[in-house]
Amino acid sequence: MSDGEQATTVPGVLAAAADGRPEAEALVDGPVRLTYRQLREEVRRAAAATIASGVGPGERVAVWAPNGHRWVIAALGALAAGAVLVPVNTRYKGEEAAWLLERSGARLLLVANGFLGHDYLAMLDRAGNLPALRRTVVLTDDENWNEFLESGEVVPAGLLDARTAAVGPDDISDMLFTSGTTGRPKGALTAHGQNVRAAGAWSSRAGLRPEDRYLIVNPLFHTFGWKAGVVACLTRGATMVLQQVFDADETLRLVGRERITVLPGPPTVYTSLLDHPDRAAHDLSSLRVAVTGAAVVPVALVERMQAELCPEVLTAYGLTESCGMVSMCTAGDSPETIARTAGRAVDGIELAVADPSGRHLGPGEPGEIVVRGYNVMRGYHDDPAATAEALDADGWLHTGDVGHLDEQGNLTITDRLKDMFVVGGFNVYPAEVEQLLARHPGISEAAVVGVPDARMGEVGRAYVTPRPGADVDPDEVVAFVRARLANFKVPREVVVLDRLPRNAAGKVVKNGLRTA
Repeated sequence: MSDGEQATTVPGVLAAAADGRPEAEALVDGPVRLTYRQLREEVRRAAAATIASGVGPGERVAVWAPNGHRWVIAALGALAAGAVLVPVNTRYKGEEAAWLLERSGARLLLVANGFLGHDYLAMLDRAGNLPALRRTVVLTDDENWNEFLESGEVVPAGLLDARTAAVGPDDISDMLFTSGTTGRPKGALTAHGQNVRAAGAWSSRAGLRPEDRYLIVNPLFHTFGWKAGVVACLTRGATMVLQQVFDADETLRLVGRERITVLPGPPTVYTSLLDHPDRAAHDLSSLRVAVTGAAVVPVALVERMQAELCPEVLTAYGLTESCGMVSMCTAGDSPETIARTAGRAVDGIELAVADPSGRHLGPGEPGEIVVRGYNVMRGYHDDPAATAEALDADGWLHTGDVGHLDEQGNLTITDRLKDMFVVGGFNVYPAEVEQLLARHPGISEAAVVGVPDARMGEVGRAYVTPRPGADVDPDEVVAFVRARLANFKVPREVVVLDRLPRNAAGKVVKNGLRTA
């Protein structure tokens, strides 16, 4: 395989980073610090162990663990062995994980047993038999992890090199399962070449530099943490600083201690930092770039971030089925563009807004966001019906998101199609109401859902969390909205919560709110 071909695979970009910056710090995980040279050596050991475990090219390796250096080493080792990576959500219980492992046909499982007190192995045992699974390695057991690595010592270096060299840009690199908010999760299949190209595009738009220190707090089992995190850092030879799970106190400490320059995350990360009572006690002056997405981003939050947290705030849009990359702002965009849009499509990606018949709409006209280009998944694993529903005959990916484009091609995301509700015949997009609620001086975060109503069919209910020290009066909030929006958009009820329920990717779990 030539150098050009290697640059279009994940093992190839790791090799390039290790060759170009061998003694630069690649990864920081608490007391563990690895240079790029050391990371490549550890990944080779994990790749050999994966081969020794009987995993063949194209077979699946699952990692069920929180952010950590062994997650990264195991995942990159699987890819270097020619396997397909299957990340597993740490929030899953036994039956959910067992279903995913069976569905993917995983041959090898690497698991952080005991994370947050959960006995993952016992949960899997209770869930039933997994006949395809050949080996389970416990990442949290030093002896078991070392036995795994040592088992690869029988694999000849020539065989390992041949397996890695055989990995091509069109080979499937990972199978990331969707969140499953509308049924069983679906495994989106994407290839090495498209992932490396998308991560490179993300890095270019974000202005990621080799000297940057990137705090990866987004879960590695999610596209944002894995592709816009680990793979993006590999494309630039930047330093990955891993945080196991988001905790505002620890994030503030890490930014100061590790001199973090790049901090991507969903909106809730920044809201928590901005509202933290001890924020002023930490030195956050090293922060240079923040990139947010994973949800409709309140304009008021971006404005607060720009004023109080970080000089460069960028907004982006992507989804699991698009390698995590569709559109993004740049540092040269106006504050208004950054605050109010998710930027323009990156090079090589087509972005449009369509009506229900598939007709592409003009600037300012709202419709479903559709995407076509190198970044679009190859399909859902063993699910041709779902694939056909998501990908039309012309290759457009139907995202299920609603938005509109402006004259310059900047995308404004309005909402999810499934989150829209109808009040007396009028469509209400919750994000519009949530954007307004975020401007209320006493409200930190808001989520709006439709609930049944005997007369109107549905009406809005808003769930809000107060800013520190604020006393939120639900009646006053209703009046605040009524003075600014049409009556049918005004929530009938406002519920004040300490926090909004979220999944591990930072998205609000609205299904839970609807049944609350």
